[in-house]
Amino acid sequence: MITLGEYNQLRIDRILTHGAYLLDDEGNDVLLPTKYLSPKAQVGDDVDVFIYTDSEDRLIATNLIPKITLNEFAFLRVKDVNQVGAFLDWGLEKDLLVPFNEQNQQMEINRWYVVRLFLDEKTNRLVGSNKLIKFLETSFISVELGEKVDLIVTERVELGYQVIINHAHRGLVYSSETFRELNVGDVLTGYIKNIREDGKIDVSLQKQGYVNVEPSAQKILELLQNRAGFIALNDKSEPEAIYAQLQMSKKTFKKAIGGLYKQKLIRIEERGIFLQDENEE
Repeated sequence: MITLGEYNQLRIDRILTHGAYLLDDEGNDVLLPTKYLSPKAQVGDDVDVFIYTDSEDRLIATNLIPKITLNEFAFLRVKDVNQVGAFLDWGLEKDLLVPFNEQNQQMEINRWYVVRLFLDEKTNRLVGSNKLIKFLETSFISVELGEKVDLIVTERVELGYQVIINHAHRGLVYSSETFRELNVGDVLTGYIKNIREDGKIDVSLQKQGYVNVEPSAQKILELLQNRAGFIALNDKSEPEAIYAQLQMSKKTFKKAIGGLYKQKLIRIEERGIFLQDENEE
């Protein structure tokens, strides 16, 4: 079966002047235009192609790499707006249409928006939508506590940043835990911190609990060794100062230096942290 909006592995059935016709296992075919065909291509070769529709709504194959695939979210730029909607650059020759009824607010040329690519079953066309919430699952949560996840920032809110988790769920990263400014469209890696009964999910940009102490402690030791055994930070330092030097939260930092102190690898003074000399008691 040839799947619209996704990569398909198909077999070259015949090569003509205007391109190659590719077949799936069921005998369905689609054209790969000559400009996308490798000069070394031969009948019988398997090729990986992305399937979408051309300006006449015919299935077409391409080896261009789209910026978004079916049922995923991406941050895209508006190239044009006309009487039917906005047209976004998604890396292919034919721009992606976001109809007016799929826009949260009227899109503007050269502005960027997070959109979802979906298949309109009424028209069998690939369409973009800026109405993100309706695509996000809250009843069945497919992530677990502590799991490493992919994030896309969608909105700045009072408590922090709304994010989309694994193209499936809505989450929140608290501003008190980011230590830097995030922007809509940023693609990040995070960790599931809390899953609420109502399906809302809290996300951290760092691993939670003691699982993060060991690598963080190692990072502190390496920095001490590179800075002649001293860092001008301690457990009373401001979170911003800690993040600027170590890219970790104050909570993680305190746990890390606490473990190093118990192992007698460092000493903590008012001026900062010192690497413990082997001869010192």
